[in-house]
Parts: sequence; structure tokens; C-alpha cells
Amino acid sequence: MVSFNYIGLITIIIIIVMQISSGSSACKLSPTFYCKSCPNITDVVASVLRPAFQKDIVIGAKIIRMHFHDCMVNGCDGSILLDNGNGIQSEKDAVPNQSVLGFDVIDDIKTALENVCPGVVSCADILAITSEIGVTLAGGPGWTVQFGRRDSRNANRAGTTAIPSPFESLQAIKKKFTDVGLDSTDLVALSGAHSYGRARCGAFVHRLYNFSNTGAPDPTVEASYLQTLRRRCPNGGNANVIENLDQDTPDLFDNKYFTNLQSEKGLLQTDQELFSTSGADTVSIVNKYGQSQNAFFRQFGPSMIKMAAISPLTGTNGEIRRNCRRPN
Repeated sequence: MVSFNYIGLITIIIIIVMQISSGSSACKLSPTFYCKSCPNITDVVASVLRPAFQKDIVIGAKIIRMHFHDCMVNGCDGSILLDNGNGIQSEKDAVPNQSVLGFDVIDDIKTALENVCPGVVSCADILAITSEIGVTLAGGPGWTVQFGRRDSRNANRAGTTAIPSPFESLQAIKKKFTDVGLDSTDLVALSGAHSYGRARCGAFVHRLYNFSNTGAPDPTVEASYLQTLRRRCPNGGNANVIENLDQDTPDLFDNKYFTNLQSEKGLLQTDQELFSTSGADTVSIVNKYGQSQNAFFRQFGPSMIKMAAISPLTGTNGEIRRNCRRPN
């Protein structure tokens, strides 16, 4: 009798462990997720992104920003791609996303994948793989993209307040990153995506004339750079004028972003504060990447993988949208 109960107990424990193991594995992303169902996913995405890159050299920067904004709201679930309609209030209309661009390229990639692997690849996974390919096209590092995300059926416009703003303090930005499991190293490395891309005058003009209502410019803007930016963005001028995030190599993914911060030539307040905030743990990380592009490249991929794993929908949660702009 005792022996029977012991065996029965062991059996129950094994079943429970198997169930726990099965449940946890269902939540994990994998680089081999599409090996059988869509083995050519990378080639298909690249075949669309390369010609788009030839037409718009900053398309990679646009897509990686879209991916980041998506992941910061309810996790990496493709919700940023949903349009208004069907009871959905689109995240695209929220202030942080009104300058997000590149949705048409994601549509083209989705169409190409549906032609080859219908109903298989999620829009959330498209954002992840397109971001990686976009960085490599601009000369940056590649990384092993993890797959298996599914798409949300709804958006969360109110939740877009979780997206970092260019007007926030370093402390506020760090809080938003830690809220989703990203640390200071991730913050600095991921900010390095500003090595390429553009920003509108409206995102930084407050630094040029009346910073924090002082009647003077932000003291952490280098003098000659300040004059350059003032010519581009006159006080009271067009807030939609575009300026390079990196003045030196604006279309290359490299470590110039960090050397710019060291020279007080960071365009956005949230960029420069990574280096200019006294006592911040981000300063030494900026210095490390400014001194070594290899160090930056080695960290960027792992930080992207970590970011792209924020609360994904997996298993039977969500769906695989046939059209990224609306639920099935």
C-alpha cells in the first residue's frame, strides 16, 4: 500500500512537472519557430526591405522605432499596426506615434509573406525581423531574431503613455525601461539606434531657446551645434522640419551617436542626459560605447532580443493577422 502511494505520488509529480515545463516552453520565443512553416522568412522580408531601403535610406530607423513603440505598449504584439475601426482606437493617433512612419513597408512585407506562407507569420514577428535586417543594411550588427509572437486583436491608445518622450528626464525614462524589465545597459544600447534616423524640430526646439523656462538654451548643447540647430529650427518656425539625429554619419549605424554625446552634440534631451546627468550610471556606459564600436555592437543585439521579448502573445493567445492593419 505504501509502495503504491509512493509510485502514485511520483507519477503525479512527473505529470505536474511536465505540465509546468510544457506551459513555460509555450511562452518562449525561438529562432527556429518558422523552420518548417516558413523557412524562407528572412529572405522574403529582405527581398522587400532592400528596395525600400534604396528608396528611403532611413526606412530601417523608422521600422526599429515602430518596433520599440509597439513593445512598450502591452508588449510586442503588433498593436501599433492596427487602424481605427471594428471598435479599435488606433495607437497610431496617440501623440507618441503620430510621427511613426513605415507602415506601408510592413504592409508590403506582410503581403509577400502571405503569398509564400499564408496565415503563418505574425505582424509582431515581422517587426522584429525587419528591425534586424534594417540595422544590418545600414552597417550595424546582426543578431539572432527570436520568433513565435502572435498578434493582439485590439490596441491600447491610453497605454502609449508608457512610450518614452523626448521631453522627459533621465529618471523618468529609466523608470519606463525598468517597468518592462530593461536596465541601464539596455537603455543606453537601445538609444544607440539613434545613430541613424531623423527627428522633427518640435522634438528638440525647446532646448534651443527657452530650456525649462530659463530664457536660455540647454547648457548641455555645444555652442557651435546650438547655432547649427537654431538655423535649422528658428524660434517659432516649422516644428515639422527634419534634422539628422547624428550629424556625422546620419545614415550609418555606428557608434558616432555616443561620441556625439561626449561632445554635447546629442540632438534630443533624452539622448544628451545619458551622458550629461551627473552621477548617472549611464555615463560610464556611454563612454564605453564611445570608445569601442565593437562593445556597442556586441551589446545591441542582446538588448534588442531582450526588448523584443517584452510580454509577447504566444501559444493560443492572440492570432496571426492576415492584414496587419485589422484583426481577422
